Amino acid sequence: MPYTISNNSCAGCDKCRFQCPTGAIKIDNGEYWIDPHLCNNCEGYYSEPQCVSACPSKSPIPLQVKKGRCKIDDRELTSSDLFFNGKSNPFASGIPIWEACNVLSQRTSLPWEIDETNSVRYSKRINQGRGNIAFQINSSSEECKFATDLEAVEALDIRAACVHLIFAAYATFCEKPWEEEFVIDDKQIEKYLGLEKRKDLNKTTKLALMKNLVLQVCSLIISIDLPQQGRLEPISLEKSKLWELLGIQHHFQQDDLGCKYLIGLTFRVQAGTWAKYFLNKEACKERTAFYQYGNLPKSLLTTVMSIWQQHEGAARLMMWLMFKAKMGKEQRITIPTLMRVAYGDRKVAIACRQREERKRLLRTFESDLETLSHYGMKPIFDPVSYPPPIQPLWAKLADIPEDPDEAIEFWINDGDEGRRLTDVSPRGKWKMLMNARILCFELAPQWDQPNLAARKKQQQTTKKKRKIKTAGSLVGEHIRLARKNLSISQRELANLMGKSQSWIRDIENGRLKVKIEDQSVLRRLLKIA
Repeated sequence: MPYTISNNSCAGCDKCRFQCPTGAIKIDNGEYWIDPHLCNNCEGYYSEPQCVSACPSKSPIPLQVKKGRCKIDDRELTSSDLFFNGKSNPFASGIPIWEACNVLSQRTSLPWEIDETNSVRYSKRINQGRGNIAFQINSSSEECKFATDLEAVEALDIRAACVHLIFAAYATFCEKPWEEEFVIDDKQIEKYLGLEKRKDLNKTTKLALMKNLVLQVCSLIISIDLPQQGRLEPISLEKSKLWELLGIQHHFQQDDLGCKYLIGLTFRVQAGTWAKYFLNKEACKERTAFYQYGNLPKSLLTTVMSIWQQHEGAARLMMWLMFKAKMGKEQRITIPTLMRVAYGDRKVAIACRQREERKRLLRTFESDLETLSHYGMKPIFDPVSYPPPIQPLWAKLADIPEDPDEAIEFWINDGDEGRRLTDVSPRGKWKMLMNARILCFELAPQWDQPNLAARKKQQQTTKKKRKIKTAGSLVGEHIRLARKNLSISQRELANLMGKSQSWIRDIENGRLKVKIEDQSVLRRLLKIA
């Protein structure tokens, strides 16, 4: 359990801050607070928390779970929400984004090496072997310091790939994403990832998770080397940040003891220099750069967040196939390729040598294919190389009719044939699978490619409607500022209005709209012109 500091009893001696081995103790507006993302009770460093032993007034106390509703605070205006249609959103899908997604999802399954600077590095040949792309991990958020061991790779979380895709979607909102920044807060990330439905996680845990995922995404350093292609000049990008974290704003709520509770986060992010070459609209028209985009289904993010522990292979395949589908849905994919993506070369090589590992990997692979089918990515097996005898049982049972009479006839006919659905798999199934292919994956409707022109038109129409609708009307932010200028509490304003305090609170938070008859009363009481 992390600790917090009671500022009411704190003497401000600053001893605890220098004793903290993780740098979790920080000062905000002259008051101390402990970042729950960094505080680990000094485990692995000391036998007891150093802030407690160093503090003469014993101000650090265990952080209790925040109870009650969080007060609405002043936050920086964020960028527009994603998924305007409730289903999908365009996102940058160039090779830097795809390979970075593979790095975050496959992690140690990829062949990482130690380079000449003694730092871990993942390198891959691209553009038919004529180019190269490489990734390194920045182990320090304040300065550029590359990780030197695989522990940094093992610490990567597959859920960080979801945050990476969210950033790639926000990058398409910018005309020049390598120069413009976008702002996103914890509420938006929580909604995109489906964390608002996780009642088993408290607010502190969610904020620590989101901050950790954002920091992991922004720790990737990319290098690209591509030769000249037509008008496109050679691309040489050396050790550039994939996503640059320009700042993190922490939002607090303080209790009677002076303990600060972290209740919100706002991130300011900007795309790296890669966007100048792979997400450049103007240069793409002149054919001197790329503008590569795809379709990001909202269901993919929530699905990966729910299955990443039980079906990590399926989660990896789902994100990989999202990029693969952009190249053409009818591409034939070999089973060894899918297995390498889902489990890595090492596990596949071990399964080829050891019988028990082979049987275990087969069961896992067929279960992951079933998971993909359940979530809208149904595999279509090649009848020649992937015949029914070696297909998963769930795929065979999918053809059973739902009508009872037809189902009985189906099983009667199945029993008359030389081979039945319930028979065990044939000998040599693994060798047959190593030569098998999947023709394509039937994708759910939300995976279809987006229409950027339609989205832009809809956004413009929405903005016009908002302008017409809010012209001359009171906005919750205006009411809150006017009330504070007059030093009137919500309860006092509610009594003057003859309303409840919750009505005033919902109006200021934007959850309710002010009726015309109430607007005139509010203008008079708050002296709004």
